[in-house]
Amino acid sequence: MIFHHLFQKADKQEVNTAIIGTGHFGKAIVTQQKYNQYLNARVVMDIDLDAAKNALLSSGIDEAAIQYTNNVSEAKKLYEKGQYLYTDQIEVVLGLDEIDVVCEGTGVPEIGARHGKLAMEHHKHVVMINKETDSAVGPILNELAKEKGVVYTPADGDQHGLLMSMYEWANLIGLTVISGGKARDGEFIYDEKNQTVSIEEDGITVHESKTLQLKEDELKWFEKIPEGKSQEYVEKRAEILKSLPGAGAFDLCELTIMANTTNLKPEFPELNRSTLRITELPIAYCSQENGGIFDKEGILDLITCFRREDEAGMGGGVFIVVKCDNAYSNYILTTKGQIPNYDRSTAVIYRPYHLCGVETSTSITAAGALNIDTGSLEYKPQYDLVKKAARDIKAGETFGDDHDYSMEASIVEAVTMKGSNSVPGHLITGNKAKVDIKKGEWITYDKLVAPESSTLWDLRKQQDNMFLGEKIL
Repeated sequence: MIFHHLFQKADKQEVNTAIIGTGHFGKAIVTQQKYNQYLNARVVMDIDLDAAKNALLSSGIDEAAIQYTNNVSEAKKLYEKGQYLYTDQIEVVLGLDEIDVVCEGTGVPEIGARHGKLAMEHHKHVVMINKETDSAVGPILNELAKEKGVVYTPADGDQHGLLMSMYEWANLIGLTVISGGKARDGEFIYDEKNQTVSIEEDGITVHESKTLQLKEDELKWFEKIPEGKSQEYVEKRAEILKSLPGAGAFDLCELTIMANTTNLKPEFPELNRSTLRITELPIAYCSQENGGIFDKEGILDLITCFRREDEAGMGGGVFIVVKCDNAYSNYILTTKGQIPNYDRSTAVIYRPYHLCGVETSTSITAAGALNIDTGSLEYKPQYDLVKKAARDIKAGETFGDDHDYSMEASIVEAVTMKGSNSVPGHLITGNKAKVDIKKGEWITYDKLVAPESSTLWDLRKQQDNMFLGEKIL
C-alpha cells in the first residue's frame, strides 16, 4: 500500500466530501472523518433528517456546530463559518463549490442515477456506494465522468471494489487468476458435537436464523473435501443444506459489477453458490484440470463460508484462486503462507473482511486529491443481473428491491432494452407489472410498465447505444 506516500505528495491535503444516504455505510464514512487527516465530511444529505443529523452527532460533533439548511445561499454562509450541515435537498450539495467528492449511498437505483449524473455535471467526483445503480448504469456513468473531467469510482470497503483491487494486483505481479468472488455475509456454522449446521439472522442479508439437524449418513459430506471429489461434495452439500437461507439478489449485485470490471465471468447464470471452508476454496474453485469443479479458468462465483464456531470466517470478504505459470514461482506461492490445493497447483488469496465506510476514505481521497479511481482499468457492460418470478405476480403489483423475495436473480450476458429481453434487475425496482407473470418466468420489458420519466432508464439507453451497438430510441 502506497496511499500514504501518494496523498502526502498531493496538492490537496483535505478532500471536502458530501455523503448522501446515512445507512450503515454512509454513516461509517461520516463518523470516521475525525480520525482521517485527509477527509472532511461536513455535509450530509438524507430524506430522513434525524438520521442525517444523528450521523454527525455520532461523529462527536458538538450539536451547536450542526445546522440544517435547505437553501444554497444559507448553506454557503454556514459552510464558510465551519459549520456541519445536514439537508434533504440535493441542490444544497450541488451548490457548494467547496465539495470535491459526492458519495452516493442511498441504495435506490433511480435516485443514485440522478444524484451521480447531477454531481458530475456540477464538476464533482462521485464515489458510487450505491451498487444497485452501479450494476445497471455504472459503465455509462464512468464514461460521463471522463467527458466531464471528473472521477467515477467504486468504494473501497465494498466487496466489488475490493475484488477489483485484488484482481488488478494479481495481474500486475503475473498471477493467473483461476477464479474469484465473494463470500456471503451470512455463514454456515458447523456444530460437530450436536451434528447441526446453523445460520444467524443479521437483519441485513439474512432475515431468519435457522438450524438444520444432520443425519448420520450426511456427516461425511461435511468433512474436508477429499482430493478429486470436489463436484460430488459441492452438489451433496447443496442438496442437504437447501432448507437454509441462501444467497440473494443483493449478493449477485456486487458480482455483476465484478463481471463488468474484470475478466472473471460466471460459469452459468445461477452460479454454483457453493458451501466451502476457506481451506477448500483452492480445492473446489479451480478448473477440473486442477481437481476443481470449473470447466475453464477465469470464473466468477460466490460461497457461503462453512466453519466451526471457533474457526475464523470470511466476514463477507473476497477471494481469488490463483496459480503461477512459472514452476518456481508457484512453489513460492504455495509454500509461503497461502493455502494450496492437494497437489499445490493452486492457492487461495483472500481478504476476510470488508469494512464498509470505515475504509472508503481511500477511494474518496484518491478521487479528490489524486484525480484517480480505485477500481479496474476498464468498465464495460458485459453482464446484467436479471430476475424471474419466484411466485405468481399479478398485473399492477409493484416490484421491490433486492430484498423482495417474490423474485430470484441470475447473471446473464447484457442485452438491449426491448421486447422479450430481460430487464436489468435494478431497472425493475419501484415499477409495476404490466401483465400477470407466472412463477419461473423472467421479468422482461414487455411485462413491465416502463416509467414515464427516469434518469436511470435514460442512462441505460445511452449505455446500450454506446456499448451494445444497437440504437435505442
